[in-house]
Amino acid sequence: MRKIVAGLFISLDGVIDSPENSPKKWGNAEIMDRIAEGVAKADAVLVGPQTYQFLAQFWQHQGSDVPMAKFLNHSPKYVVSTTLDTLEWQPATLVRGHFADEIRKLKQQPGKNIQVPGSPALVRSLLREGLLDELILNICPVVAGSGTRLFEGIEQPANLKLIDSQSFKNGVLSVSYQILKTNE
Repeated sequence: MRKIVAGLFISLDGVIDSPENSPKKWGNAEIMDRIAEGVAKADAVLVGPQTYQFLAQFWQHQGSDVPMAKFLNHSPKYVVSTTLDTLEWQPATLVRGHFADEIRKLKQQPGKNIQVPGSPALVRSLLREGLLDELILNICPVVAGSGTRLFEGIEQPANLKLIDSQSFKNGVLSVSYQILKTNE
């Protein structure tokens, strides 16, 4: 079965949408190499509508010599949305209705991991539905103070197992966790 792996930049206080912990500020070559390692294990992308539009604006105009551009431009993208009607950045499939059933079917298909870059609302939904398998947090050495927190609204506990961690010269700590299912 394919794994769904989410990766996000996050502040020490759990904020994911602050300029203080943005990939633009902290995503240096070292970290991009680590992200590329994860991308090499995936062959599909799962995102929400805002992340899809944000990524499309930048990555579809980048050359295939950049590993992330090659991955994002050529991999099938599954966009969970009730607001978008069309998807210009192809290959892409719109996932509507009760998305969890569609994602379960997608996980059953042959292939590599399914990468979730960003999309915090989708990550929360995947966690609630028991569909998220791994969570990679790039923890930035900053307290953002305010903003959207990744685990906002999560009411059920989730047990995690540390898979890997790596620190970077700029102070970012990248941690990879397996999401333990209730029977593990």
